[in-house]
Amino acid sequence: MDLAVEEWIGARVNLAGRIETVHDRPWATVMRVPTADGVAWFKACSPVQAFEPRLSAHLFGRWPGRVAEVLGHDEDRAWLLLADAGQPAGALGNPPRAWMNALPLYAELQQGETVHAEDHVLHGVPDLRLATLPGRYEDLVRRRQLPVTDIEMTRMRHFTRHFTNRCEDLSTRGVAETIQHDDLHMANLYTHRGRLRILDWGDTSISHTFASLVVTFRFLEERNRMSPADPWFGRLRDAYLEPWGPALRDTFALAMQVGAIAHAVAWLRQRDALPREAQPEFDSGFATVLRRALAHMHQ
Repeated sequence: MDLAVEEWIGARVNLAGRIETVHDRPWATVMRVPTADGVAWFKACSPVQAFEPRLSAHLFGRWPGRVAEVLGHDEDRAWLLLADAGQPAGALGNPPRAWMNALPLYAELQQGETVHAEDHVLHGVPDLRLATLPGRYEDLVRRRQLPVTDIEMTRMRHFTRHFTNRCEDLSTRGVAETIQHDDLHMANLYTHRGRLRILDWGDTSISHTFASLVVTFRFLEERNRMSPADPWFGRLRDAYLEPWGPALRDTFALAMQVGAIAHAVAWLRQRDALPREAQPEFDSGFATVLRRALAHMHQ
């Protein structure tokens, strides 16, 4: 334990035991902090997501009931200290009902953050707005060592112009771009005494709002074994769209197609920052993301 870290934490909470490392990954280290009131969580972010402490603090300042309580943050050192948020939705089986309740609240947060989108970009939140995506996609398909087959790479390259067209179409639909969590799954939705909170904003970008549900829907398919035709997906879409307006179902469908590809593009940022020895493990998940993007290309 770094003495400077322990002193910084101790200045913000009453320590009641030994601080223990829970996760030590290339993009962040997370520590469990026993306190007189229970437990807190310390996160030291690597440069690839150094924007997260400031972003988390600003979101808590504006949306205190919808995100984790920030007990302290240090922008220069990319440190973040959070109060315990309760139990993750994954521990409850990732029930769709939890998402029915959480998604409208998240949509309202996105709407409120629209006016802060440019400020977020200026402070390091990745810019994946629609105008940037065609160029970023071209960078993706120029790569020579992605974890997919040559045939799959050829299909991706052939889709370049179609992707540009879809981005241009989506940009005309009148939905402002704003904060997009991009990791909105059952391990980042927490519940405590009936209150839902969204955690872990380290994969966030400024992008098309509706693309947030790409990850949510993926894990409902994979972890809950729900068919893409399950009626729950339509219910969740409509719950999410309620603050935006039900006339946007077609825009939502297009945003999910573009968003699945943008999600693959976003993974490059983390991959490029990894040490070489960490890349094979990362690529096992990246292959899944790329193949899901390929599936959306032909919808």
